[in-house]
Amino acid sequence: MNSSRNASTTPTRGEGTSEGSRNPFVAIGLFVRQVIAELRKVVVPTRRELLVYSLTVLAFVIAMILFIFGLDAAFGWLSTMTFVEPD
Repeated sequence: MNSSRNASTTPTRGEGTSEGSRNPFVAIGLFVRQVIAELRKVVVPTRRELLVYSLTVLAFVIAMILFIFGLDAAFGWLSTMTFVEPD
C-alpha cells in the first residue's frame, strides 16, 4: 500500500505558505539569508582540478566534433554513391 495515501493533506506547522510574513521586505531578507547560506556550501575547485575538468571537457568536445564530422563524411559519400548517376 502506498504510504502517501495515509498522509494528512493539511499542512503541519512549518509547512505550507501561510507561515511566512506578508511584509515583502521580510521575505526579501529571508531570501538573501537563504542565498548566503547556500553559497557557503559551494566548494571552489583547486587550480589543478579546474585544469583537469577543463581539459576533460575540451577533449570530449573535440572527440564529438570528430565523430560528427566522420558521420557527415560517411553519409555524404553514401548519398553520393546512391543518388549520383555514373558517367
